[in-house]
Parts: sequence; C-alpha cells; structure tokens
Amino acid sequence: MVLQWIEKVTELTLSVARKLPGHYLVRDGRDFELKSVNPGDHAGLHKGHVEAWLSKRRAHLGELQERLASEHRHSLLVVLQGMDGAGKDSLILNVMTGMNPQGTKVVSFKKPSDIELSHDFLWRVHMAIPGRGQVGVFNRSHYEDVLVARVHADTLNTNGMRGDPKKPEFWDHRLQDICDFEAYLSRQGIHILKVMLHMSADCQQERLLRRLHRPDKRWKFDESDLAERQFWPDYQSAYEKAIRATACEHAPWLVVPSNKKWFSRLVVMEALIEKLESLSPEPPPPSPEILENLGRLEAKIKASKIPD
Repeated sequence: MVLQWIEKVTELTLSVARKLPGHYLVRDGRDFELKSVNPGDHAGLHKGHVEAWLSKRRAHLGELQERLASEHRHSLLVVLQGMDGAGKDSLILNVMTGMNPQGTKVVSFKKPSDIELSHDFLWRVHMAIPGRGQVGVFNRSHYEDVLVARVHADTLNTNGMRGDPKKPEFWDHRLQDICDFEAYLSRQGIHILKVMLHMSADCQQERLLRRLHRPDKRWKFDESDLAERQFWPDYQSAYEKAIRATACEHAPWLVVPSNKKWFSRLVVMEALIEKLESLSPEPPPPSPEILENLGRLEAKIKASKIPD
C-alpha cells in the first residue's frame, strides 16, 4: 500500500511538474505585469516529493547535456537574474549538479573593470557566450545594465555615450540593443532562456536574517544589501520594464515564484529539460569504417595488453 501511494504521488508530481514552465513562461512581454506572478506560489506541491523528483530529473538533464555536447551544433544560454537572496547560487548548485562540468560554463558578472568600461556594455557579455555544445549560465548578466544601472542612473558613467540616463529613451534604446543582441545570438544557434527568480520583500528579509545568523552563510552578508532594499519598488519596476521589452519567442523570460527555493528549482529544471528536449540533440553517427570492422576492433581490444 505504501509503495502504491509513493508511485501515485510520483506520477502526480510528474504530471504537474512538466506543465509548470508553461505557467510562468513569458514569450510576449508587451502586456506583462510582475504582480501577475505570486512569489509564494508552489502549485500545491510538497517539498519532500519535489526533492525526490529533482534527484531523478538531474540524471535526465545530464543525459541531454551530454548529447548536446556530442552533437556540437547548438548551445544553451541560461540568464539568471533575481534580487539578492533569491537563490541564484543554490539553484545553480542543485539544478546543474547532474551536468558534466566540461560541458557547462558558469559566469558571474560583477562590477565592470576599467578594461570592460572602456568598451560597449555588451562587449564583456559577448566574450562569455557559451560555445557550441555547451550549456552556459550567467549568474547575473547584461540585464544588470538595465536594472542596477537604471535604479542608480545618477552614478552611471556615460563617458562617450549618447543620450541622457535620466530620460526613458536612454533605457528604451539600451533594451532595444539587448533585443537585437539576443536575436543575433539566436540566429547563430545559441538558444536563450532568461530566468527571473521572483521573491517577495518579506522573503528577502527572512533570508538576510538567516544569512546573518548562520555562521556558514555569514560570509555572504553585506550591509550594502540593506541599503538596496530601500530601492525595492524601483527594482520591481525596472524588472517589469525589462521583461516587457525583451521577452520574445526566441528569448523568453521564465518568471519563477521563488519564496520556496525547492519550487523554483523544480520549475527551472523542467524548463531546461523541455528546452533541451526540443532541440533533440543526438550524438554523431560512428564512421562507416568502425561499423564495418566491429568484430576486428573488438578482438583487437580484447587482445591488447598493458606493457609491464
């Protein structure tokens, strides 16, 4: 009876989980409103069942990534954004664990260096795009240049740039530049999935307190994060404008409820699997010479000896 109940719960989780990305995927952002996504949503699922399901799905994700690498035709770029404490680092750890490190590339974009500032704002991003066969993850990305930079427009170094950051047109142009850049990447066989981990302000407060009180997490605490909380409405507005301007069929946004980390991990896991499955990656066929000489090669392997 217990086994049957577990199997039934697993089937239910499977049925619900595979449909989740479609609920939160924004392919046309023109009328998007951030308030339409409840950060506390968890689709009626339970943590224990989801974590067991995640363990199984990691293996499948790893198989798809291996096929993508061996086919060497496409690449997948995951753009990961969220307010501080939204769970970006832990999501990468828990979702990407099943992938081969040789086929994955995680890049964290910090404050631009002097060299990076001497180029256009997308220069450093283009340099970090994953190669064919790779899965790339941007832990924060070029969207920082229309989020943090927009919220703190008064500190933006505009040396040589056209336009006034105090005017909406400046940001409209920058968002259009991002759209054009992502369209170009898409035409080159680079598939893009943009993820916003959407949590509530109360949830962030709880996580910052937990970070402060846990010795193993205290190193992450930065008092400047408290100052940024004062700009919460401005950040929410900037995210909404960015998603409205850049969500499209070839570069959609996945706006994931993230008050419960286990739920956001599930949604992102299923979205990645769905995306990779849609590419149907297959390893290249063996050469005709190998197929014609299977028997001889097998005998040769068995007869081979390691020298003393």
